[in-house]
Amino acid sequence: MSEAAGTRPKKQDFENTLDMSDRTVAAFEGNEKNALDRLQHFLHGNPTMVPVIVLLVSVIAFGFVAGSNFFSAFNLSLIMQQVSIIGILAAAQSLVILTAGIDLSVGAIMVLMSVVTGNLAVSMGVPAPLAVGAGMAGGTLAGMMNGLLVTRFKLPPFIVTLGTWNIFFALTLWLSGAQSIRSQDIDATAPLLKFFGQSFRIGGAQFTYGSILMVLIFAVLWYMLNRTAWGRHVYAIGDDKEAAELSGIRTNRTLLSVYALAGLVCGIAAWASIGRVGSVSPQSFQEANLQSITAVVIGGISLFGGRGSIIGPLIGALIVGVFNSGLRLAGVDVLWQVFAIGWLTIIAVGIDQWIRKLSS
Repeated sequence: MSEAAGTRPKKQDFENTLDMSDRTVAAFEGNEKNALDRLQHFLHGNPTMVPVIVLLVSVIAFGFVAGSNFFSAFNLSLIMQQVSIIGILAAAQSLVILTAGIDLSVGAIMVLMSVVTGNLAVSMGVPAPLAVGAGMAGGTLAGMMNGLLVTRFKLPPFIVTLGTWNIFFALTLWLSGAQSIRSQDIDATAPLLKFFGQSFRIGGAQFTYGSILMVLIFAVLWYMLNRTAWGRHVYAIGDDKEAAELSGIRTNRTLLSVYALAGLVCGIAAWASIGRVGSVSPQSFQEANLQSITAVVIGGISLFGGRGSIIGPLIGALIVGVFNSGLRLAGVDVLWQVFAIGWLTIIAVGIDQWIRKLSS
C-alpha cells in the first residue's frame, strides 16, 4: 500500500512534465516566424532597403523596356540633374516629417527666395554673394515662422504650412510683379547665381554642380541625424513627443530648429534652382511641394514620424527620376508617367503601414 501510494504521484508528475514539455514545444513552433514575418522584421529594422530594392528593380526593368539608351552614362547622369532640386527639397521635407509633421510650404519658400535673390542681385545691384546669403537667411526666417506657429501657438503643421504656402506665394507674385528675370540679365550682372547649373564631364556622364550639392546636403544631414544628440532628439520627438518631453528633451526648441534648418535648405535650393532653370521665374516648380513629399514617402520615411533614414528620400527622388526617364524613353505619354508615380506613392504608403504593424 505504502509503495503503491508512493509511486502514483511520481508517475503523475512525470506525465505532467511530458504534457508541459509538449505544450512548450507547440508554443515554440507556433511562435516560429514564417518567411513573410522575417521579411517584415527585416524591413522594419532597415527601412531604407525598400526604396533600394525598388530602385534596383526599376533600373533593371526600364533597361529592358526602354532599350540600351537608358543605361548610357549620359542618361543616368541626366536623371541626377533632373531630380536635384526636388531632392534638395525632399531633404528639407524629411526633417519635418521625421518629427511627425509636414511642410507644404517648402516649394513656395524656395521660389520666394529665388525671387528675393534675383531681385537683389540683378535689379538692385547687390553683390551676388550677399544676395545669395540674403536668400538663405530669408529661407531660415520663413522656416522659423512655421516653427513658431507650430510650437508657440500649438497649431497643426498641416494647417500652418498650408497657410504660409499661400502667404509666400502671394509675396512671390508681389515682389516679382509676376515677371521673370531673364537669363541674359543674370549673365550680365550676377553669373554666380547660375553656378549650380554649370556642368562637368566624367567619361560619358555629365553632372551639374547642383546634383553634387544635393548629395552633399544629404550627407551633412545624415551625419547630423545619426551622429549628434540633436538627431536623436528629432527621432525621439517623431516617435513620441510626450515621452521625449518626460525624458528631458526640450521639444519646442528642437522643433523650432528643425523648421529653421528646413527653411535654410530651401534657401539653398533657391540658389540651385536659378542655375537649374537658367532664370528666375515666379511660376516655376509649382508642384514642388507634392513632389518632395512623394520622394520622402517613396524613400521609406514614415509619415507618422520617428522612423526612416534621411538617405531614403534621395533614393526616392532617384526612383521618380528613373520612372520618368524610363517611361519617356519607352514612348509613354506624360499623363501615364504621372499616373505611375501616383500608384507608386500609394504602394509605398501601404508598405509603410504594413511594416509599422510591428510597433503597434
